[in-house]
Amino acid sequence: MTNRPVKRVVIAGGGTAGWLAAAALGRQLGALVEIVLIESEEIGTIGVGESTVPTTRTFHSIAGIDEREFVRDNQASFKLGISFENWARPGDRYFHSFGTLGRATWMADFQHFWLEAAAQGLESGIGEYCLEHQAGIAGRFTGGEDGPLNYAYHLDASRYARFLRRLSEAAGVKRVEGRIERVEQHGESGFVEALVLASGERIAGDLFLDCTGFRSLLLGGTMGVPFDDWSHWLPTDSALPAQTRSVGPAVPYTRAIAHDAGWQWRIPLQHRVGNGFVYASAFLKDEDRAREAFHTGLEGEILIEPRLIRFKAGARTRTWEKNVFALGLSGSFIEPLESTAIHLIQVAVTRLMQSFPFDGCHPAAIERYNRRTRGELENIRDFIILHYHQTEREDSEFWRYVRHMPIPDSLAERIALFAEGAEAWQGQDELFRVDSWVQVMLGQRLRPRSHNHVARMMPQGQLRAALDGLKANVGRTVAALPPHQQYLDALCAGD
Repeated sequence: MTNRPVKRVVIAGGGTAGWLAAAALGRQLGALVEIVLIESEEIGTIGVGESTVPTTRTFHSIAGIDEREFVRDNQASFKLGISFENWARPGDRYFHSFGTLGRATWMADFQHFWLEAAAQGLESGIGEYCLEHQAGIAGRFTGGEDGPLNYAYHLDASRYARFLRRLSEAAGVKRVEGRIERVEQHGESGFVEALVLASGERIAGDLFLDCTGFRSLLLGGTMGVPFDDWSHWLPTDSALPAQTRSVGPAVPYTRAIAHDAGWQWRIPLQHRVGNGFVYASAFLKDEDRAREAFHTGLEGEILIEPRLIRFKAGARTRTWEKNVFALGLSGSFIEPLESTAIHLIQVAVTRLMQSFPFDGCHPAAIERYNRRTRGELENIRDFIILHYHQTEREDSEFWRYVRHMPIPDSLAERIALFAEGAEAWQGQDELFRVDSWVQVMLGQRLRPRSHNHVARMMPQGQLRAALDGLKANVGRTVAALPPHQQYLDALCAGD
């Protein structure tokens, strides 16, 4: 069974991962393959991630999702970045936006020009030259394909899964209710042949997408693919999510507020706020203390009481094995600090469609996919570690640990390059661009010792004039944008 053509795709598990895959595959490949999704009402979804990155907009276009319909149905709001509070020092705040910083040249990225201007006495923050940064801070927004902003969404994860289910079933995806009890494999090849439900029903297939969450029923359980534990670099392993009633207008950004043993998120939707208290149980052992600290930091009436979720940062050594393809938590988990969970599902589905194994699951294609995916996961992992490690905090055991812990060589190299000469870079498959690395490194108080001197070739006063012009253009554009809540209300108003 090693090279049997793929005519039937079986998705094991629903939730965000399963229905994202079903929606895209149903729309793009539904005429070529049969798609069946198995899920059980007995098994709940994690539903922690309610925040996205801009790549979601591209995926939505692939899945044929109308933005207005999506925003209305999911009580969604818009997101221009993340406000990081108390990370480098207690009382600090910086904004990691989705925008482009100033203007780069082929010789040097914008941070080099900004650093030269700062050396000449200019005191503006680097975010003042970024439209999304300034619009986010000001609480202003406008959307649409022709708009000036690069943005993402805040969404209700449970509503999102139901929304995607409706789209998928309309595209011909078949849903089967049931709990998977047994996996049947081919005796010689080890390929999965069918999933047997508790009811006795047998669901056969050619390609199986593992969307079973942390259980990793197919990839980890059946295929035995090992899990690489990254918790020594990312020690947070517990989360308390809760929903509260909104106490003010929705802002167009996520808040990530650091505390003594981790951080807390606030994600504004249209009528409520998603909250979460992320912490490392090795440094905050008492769950009752964690709950008390979480409740102290909440604003508004609690609508849904928090339930503890345990997790471990890391990734399976391979995410595609034989005819099993893992999506979401079944293949990897990198904590939700930079809202990457939904992106990783979407990019995996996109790559699967681009190299779909119509004629069978061949080792060369699987190896290439696994190599690209592993590289992307490690780059995202390093970006998250940066937020913790590049800190000046020494005020708790947790912060002393992450500040002084050994880090991956790949991240150490990036930090050294920026510290020595303000150099930042991105690879072909990387999610986070140079602008993101620069914003976070500077926000975490990593000040380069030197920079590219190309700006010194500009006549005296020209650099300042150029930067003043950029800043003024950003300011004028932001001033013309409506408040985020006003834009949301108008978008969601009746036809």
